[in-house]
Amino acid sequence: MKRFLSIAGIALLVSCSGGGDPGTLPATLRVNTTSGPVTAEVAGNVAFWRNIPFAQPPVGELRWRAPRPASAALVAPSERKNVACLQGAWDGGGIPGNGVVGAEDCLYLDITAPLTISTTAPLPVMFWIHGGGNTSGFKGYYDFSTLVESQQVIAVAINYRLGPFGWFSHPVVQEQTKGLDRGSNFGTLDIIQALSWVQQNISKFGGDPENVTVFGESAGGHNVFALLASPLSNGLFQKAISQSGYLKTNTVEEAINANGDYPRIRRSSSQLFASMVDAGVLPDVSTESAYDVAGNILMEYYLELNGQGDVPLTTADGIVISKEGMLAALADSRNAKNVPVIAGANRDEVTLWMSRHRYFVNADYLLTRWLPPRITLRDPDLYAFWARIRSQAWKLRGVDEPLVAMEVAGYQALYAYRFDWDDQETSFFADFPKLIGAAHAIDIAFVTGKYTYGPISSYVYPEGEPRDQMQALMMSAWADFAKTGAPQIPIDWPPFSSGERNFAHLDVGEGLRISKDQSTMPSILDEAKRSTLLSNTELCLLVWDSLTKVGDADYAAYASWNKGHCSAMDADAEQMAIDNAIIAEYGSTGF
Repeated sequence: MKRFLSIAGIALLVSCSGGGDPGTLPATLRVNTTSGPVTAEVAGNVAFWRNIPFAQPPVGELRWRAPRPASAALVAPSERKNVACLQGAWDGGGIPGNGVVGAEDCLYLDITAPLTISTTAPLPVMFWIHGGGNTSGFKGYYDFSTLVESQQVIAVAINYRLGPFGWFSHPVVQEQTKGLDRGSNFGTLDIIQALSWVQQNISKFGGDPENVTVFGESAGGHNVFALLASPLSNGLFQKAISQSGYLKTNTVEEAINANGDYPRIRRSSSQLFASMVDAGVLPDVSTESAYDVAGNILMEYYLELNGQGDVPLTTADGIVISKEGMLAALADSRNAKNVPVIAGANRDEVTLWMSRHRYFVNADYLLTRWLPPRITLRDPDLYAFWARIRSQAWKLRGVDEPLVAMEVAGYQALYAYRFDWDDQETSFFADFPKLIGAAHAIDIAFVTGKYTYGPISSYVYPEGEPRDQMQALMMSAWADFAKTGAPQIPIDWPPFSSGERNFAHLDVGEGLRISKDQSTMPSILDEAKRSTLLSNTELCLLVWDSLTKVGDADYAAYASWNKGHCSAMDADAEQMAIDNAIIAEYGSTGF
């Protein structure tokens, strides 16, 4: 029989699981965890436990090591201020400032739980992995209080090491270590350690350790796939959702790039150390000097290795990810988790980047730079076509291919979607439905209920019935999936299979429907070849992006495409030339 647990009831629940006394006030909800006692902050009907350490600080000798479990809180959570992992400052991601921000001591998580619970059973746990290309991002940017209160779930949001701290291969690291420390994917191991912490502790917050759903967007979706591919995460979660995820792994040799044998690789460990030695920051490349350099300095030199090229992050190290790479690992039944999985992409993924690039748009400051620029499309037909082809390729490589691989591995409950919502407002400054549409990361707000997309938020997410309906659809679909393993929407959502390739168009009104997608990379690129909108250079750049982004870069397919039509064009160099010409005229490619 269901009953309602009031605020006092939650205090009693916490007390019975190692927290404070039954009469504890909401503002002092206290839970004893394996990493020390933590106290909640309360806002409305939701409790927040912030900055809980789930691993020892990965500093000093623990840099480039597998995370060690946290045995006790070293500092009161309320006193931790700089808990983002080291990265470049980014106002839009909740980590403002200049240059490098954050700290190496960053392995913390947040828990959000409802104060009024309509059941005596433990609640489903939704474990959020932030995006940011695995080089940026911050758990504190996401507020899941609306999802938690309305859907009766518990949300966990985590940090994990980024860039050269999270993914790093070099002899001075791996040759000095053994066991998990010999791996390259420290950021993935951080996520696995956080999941292990949840297994040990989440019941004390009212959560069910046997019903954990991992979900994430962009790099977070990629990391969801990494968890599904890794043999080290078995039993740590029961369901998975990848939003705009992708598959991409580099070899250890590429990540090191010792002799420059891989000219398209940038930000390799050898390039990073060589730049620091050249600058006099490191006296040499040795164990002592590599570990002694300050983390913010190391990140600064990492970020300076800009330009076109492939940045090695998730690595086929043979420990966390098999030597065959993520796609092959997903298809290997020995790695299969046999859990329900949702994977999807947004209809207009790449407009997030295209809408800010002066190759595609004009930005006119009509009277004064105190006002926003007026954004117009240089060629609306080209813009729409480019966005569609690239986004179709994203869905193929980031949704269909991993789901087909998991089907081979024996997964039974697989679901695909495409996020289509674009009920935005047009203003004098931009035609936002055409400029942005269903862009990358637009979908996150409908899961959190917090409508932020930078300074254009009010136009991208105008208040009204379409927004409310989309929020209700996304929140209930994700939460019902977390509860039952099947996404519930107003229409039947059939499972994905390689034969049918069913997917749901997530939208409102008549836009909510089911389709079958039989696109292949040859068919997508053949449409590009037939288009009269593209110059030859644009055609080859579009083919290049489709074949080398989102999944593993297939340089051989680019060279052989259409009987070698583009083989003579170095796409990286051509893109750099275009960018440099725009920079020479405007000062930057964006605005």
